[in-house]
Amino acid sequence: MTPDSQKIATDWLVGAGLRPTRQRVALAELLVGDGNHRHVTAESLFESSKVSGSAVSLATVYNTLRAFCEAGVLQEITVDGSKSYFDTNTHDHPHFYWEDESRLSDAPSEELVIQRLPDAPLGAEIASVDVVIRLRKKQ
Repeated sequence: MTPDSQKIATDWLVGAGLRPTRQRVALAELLVGDGNHRHVTAESLFESSKVSGSAVSLATVYNTLRAFCEAGVLQEITVDGSKSYFDTNTHDHPHFYWEDESRLSDAPSEELVIQRLPDAPLGAEIASVDVVIRLRKKQ
């Protein structure tokens, strides 16, 4: 990593009101250090941290991803009710889930049209709408 990526990561954390610990900065660098958005799993981020020499435990990765989500700098997208992906782009947008590759990517927001949502049941309100479009290679 570079001094620039470390500054980007530290500023990202401080801007979210998070204390920039060594582990958080190391993981934030992997997530946003180059200025690009990412979709990661805890396991893929853990592997990236090992490759980069950050030496962060898998438990720390999970705890840090949760803290980033709670601070609003990551969005969690759950696929199949059990597999979680974490997106650095926190704006509302749809996703493609590539079943053959177990990979998540952004789908073009401007092409998605939702004309009407059902009314929420009595005593409830719609908190958000997640759109995951599942893809697989044509047979």
